[in-house]
Amino acid sequence: MKLKKLGRTDIDVTEICLGTMTWGVQNTEEDAHRQIDYALDNGINFMDTAEVYAIPASPATYGKTETYIGTWFKKTGKRDKFVLATKISGGGNGWIRDGAKPSRRSVREAVEGSLQRLQTDYIDLYQVHYAARGHYHFGNGWHYAPHTQNRTEVPIQIEDALQGLNDMVKEGKIRHIGLSNETAWGIGQWLKLSEREELPRVASVQNEYGLLQRAFDLDLAELSHHEDVGLLAYSSLASGVLTGKYLGGNVPDGTRGSIQPGGLWRNNEHSAPAVRAYIDLAHKHGIDVAQLGIAFALTRPFMTAVIIGATTMEQLKVDIGAADLTLSPEILAEIEAIHRRFPRPL
Repeated sequence: MKLKKLGRTDIDVTEICLGTMTWGVQNTEEDAHRQIDYALDNGINFMDTAEVYAIPASPATYGKTETYIGTWFKKTGKRDKFVLATKISGGGNGWIRDGAKPSRRSVREAVEGSLQRLQTDYIDLYQVHYAARGHYHFGNGWHYAPHTQNRTEVPIQIEDALQGLNDMVKEGKIRHIGLSNETAWGIGQWLKLSEREELPRVASVQNEYGLLQRAFDLDLAELSHHEDVGLLAYSSLASGVLTGKYLGGNVPDGTRGSIQPGGLWRNNEHSAPAVRAYIDLAHKHGIDVAQLGIAFALTRPFMTAVIIGATTMEQLKVDIGAADLTLSPEILAEIEAIHRRFPRPL
């Protein structure tokens, strides 16, 4: 398992990161512990979660995933084996601090809650889950309206949150900070503030990236290169859509589509032709399409780690195994040809 530097920090993380958001709805605590054990046994040292997990998010499932990780740490005593990342909600969920946006006050409350559930005294990478001002992620790109943002309030909110993160760094409760579901402009503001006010520097950004979603290839890739803000890619398999399991209107029992029908926006009339093309390419070369998607993401120059998520041990084994797959120049060229035909299926 290859190691990558986490931004400009002194932390090395494996290029495969264990994602956890199914733990607490689709997966039991026992499942979660089994997945952590397998990941560790196969060389993974990086695990990502969030206060809002499990997904679908609800008051009943809030914090469950962190709790499962915490019981594994307590049971095994192996907290030191993982670089641990978690996130503060970006606001808007009425049952999380009354929907408040991240602020100096709410950062403290969120961090201390996560520490308690995780049964640890520090978090390696603490991330803001999504931009509080609005963003184009989660399928919002077709209705994105940045001109409606308040140019006075947005920088104030970012700086207030960053001051709160600085408090946590000074107290040793978090080591480094990151963003998630952000834009190039947004990351730039966090970087500018950190330099101007001598506050913690953003080490990474967690955005969606994969064969069906390649927005990061443009201005975000440029920012990543010049500023050493590496990508932690989520949904490289587009919530399983890339595997073809939902083609033809199928919704297999136990899948995310069956438990969160409205949340499977990646499965649509525009993505289906692209999915079929990538499946055909994988079959042509005798490759599992899930491994094709993850292996492709790992080739990108801005990639720090691909976050994988699995509901079964077989899926987990396939996903981790993608790190051993090297894509030939021929396959990469064929991927680019398909991307040219279907540049924005999501």
